[in-house]
Amino acid sequence: MQGSAAFPKTQGPVRPWPEVFAASRVTTLIATWFGVGFLPIAPGTWGSLCAIPFAHAIFSSCGVWGLGSFALAVTVIGVHAAGETVRLRGISDPPEVVVDEVAGQSIALLPVYALVPPEATLVRIGAVLSAFVVFRVLDVWKPGPIGALERLPGGWGVMADDVLGGAFAGALIGAALLLTR
Repeated sequence: MQGSAAFPKTQGPVRPWPEVFAASRVTTLIATWFGVGFLPIAPGTWGSLCAIPFAHAIFSSCGVWGLGSFALAVTVIGVHAAGETVRLRGISDPPEVVVDEVAGQSIALLPVYALVPPEATLVRIGAVLSAFVVFRVLDVWKPGPIGALERLPGGWGVMADDVLGGAFAGALIGAALLLTR
C-alpha cells in the first residue's frame, strides 16, 4: 500500500526529528530545505515557494545555465539527503522533506527564465506564478509516470516524481510561452 502525505508509509520504527537531526544534521537540513519543511500546513507548497526567490537570484547572477546547474545540483544532492533522511526517520517520504519540491520547482522555472526577457516584468511574474501552480497541481495529482516514480527506493523515490513533475510543468509553461509570442 502506498503512503500519502497525510499517512506516509513507514519502513519500521519512526524516529523523532531531534534524533534524525542528531544522527545527520547536514543532510537533514538539506532534505527539509533548512527547516522550511517544518512550516505548518502544506510543507510541499512552502518548499516550492521557497525555490522561487532562489531561482530568481541565481538566474540574476548566473543566467539560465546557472539556474539549470542549481536545479541539477539540488536534484543530485537531494537524492542523497532525502534518502538518508528517509532511512533515519523510518518513513518512505516524510512531508517535511521538501528538497524534492525545490528541485522540481526550479526545473519548472527554467523555461520562464529562458524565454521571457527581463524587461517583460508582468509577463515574467505571470509565468512564474503559472509555473508554480502547474507544478503544484502535478505534484499533488501525480498523473501517470510521475506517480509511478514514487515507488523507486529511498531518495530516488522522493526526488524522481518531483523532477519529472517539474519537467512536465516546464514543458507546458514553455509551450504556452512559445505559442503566445
